[in-house]
Amino acid sequence: VGLREMRTEIVTRLREAGCVFAEDEAELLMSAARTPEELGEMVSRRVTGLPIEQIVGWADFCGLRIAVEPGVFVPRRRTEFLVERAVALVRPGDVAVDLCCGAGAIAAALCAAVPGLEAYAADIDPVAVRCARRNVPGQVYEGDLYDPLPESLRGRVAVLTANVPYVPTGEIALLPAEARTHEPLAALDGGTDGLEILRRVARGAPDWLAPGGHLLIETSERQAALAVEAFAGLDARIARSAELGAVVVIGRAGR
Repeated sequence: VGLREMRTEIVTRLREAGCVFAEDEAELLMSAARTPEELGEMVSRRVTGLPIEQIVGWADFCGLRIAVEPGVFVPRRRTEFLVERAVALVRPGDVAVDLCCGAGAIAAALCAAVPGLEAYAADIDPVAVRCARRNVPGQVYEGDLYDPLPESLRGRVAVLTANVPYVPTGEIALLPAEARTHEPLAALDGGTDGLEILRRVARGAPDWLAPGGHLLIETSERQAALAVEAFAGLDARIARSAELGAVVVIGRAGR
């Protein structure tokens, strides 16, 4: 079978499985596979619903290849908007902390965009932490939100980012099967109204931010107003990207 025929067959299988970008995914799988046998195995895994990023071992985020493993939350393109906003708020030598870091995409992108940034990241999931340590040129800690961070960072953080889980518990069942089946529930479930983790991050932020430092958290349009209310003690505003369908609440600490 020639390459063209093989590609056509793969595209057909992917399309029948419901893959919207079947042609692009076929190219990606063919370039990633080292043998025809490995390619066949990769296609089969994709057809069963495994996210393509977990199959090829990386996700494209802010122009970087972020290493991901099966069972790790796959960074979304809309989160690039949070990175863009954060980059505008830091300078070389500043301290940046990324909570709920997953594979470390945000911290890695910040470090790539701002040379000399002092970066720290944390996640409660050991698989995510293992991935993040491959991606982040800084310290990555395992633990619940602020708990594992060194005390020496208190009052020194210029930018604190968090792509917290914000899907309400009752809506998890409505997510695409890819997310429900192959990504950790802890990275998706934001509690009854989707804002439980966001509130915990916002409540702790003033203790860690430097004077004039910023907290940035991704959320949804319908949750944005309630999210702003959670930023008590910070001067909060909402930033939106229509292109990416992204909403970020940004809070600034007093000087």
